[in-house]
Amino acid sequence: MNTAGTIDRPLTHDPKKQAPMKPSTHEPAGCATEDFSTSGANDSRQNRTREMQLIPEAMARAHMHERLHEAERERQAVRLVAARRMQRRAERASMRARRALAMAVMQ
Repeated sequence: MNTAGTIDRPLTHDPKKQAPMKPSTHEPAGCATEDFSTSGANDSRQNRTREMQLIPEAMARAHMHERLHEAERERQAVRLVAARRMQRRAERASMRARRALAMAVMQ
């Protein structure tokens, strides 16, 4: 089977349709390449490609997670500012009521 292409630019991207990788014939017998399985190489190449394709999705997910946390912190800050404003308003109303009561008692 004579398949054109290189490892970096294969003719097809489907690992099952690519030519199997064979150990070179000039290495001595008993070399570690005899145990080498082509499916392991194809699986690792395919997993690496899948991981590379999922990187933008993971980055988008992390970005959205950060934006949600940022929005929640912003909402919390806005609620805190509103609560402090209402507290000051209530304190001023309380002081006016005390003054009015004191003036009524004095007369």
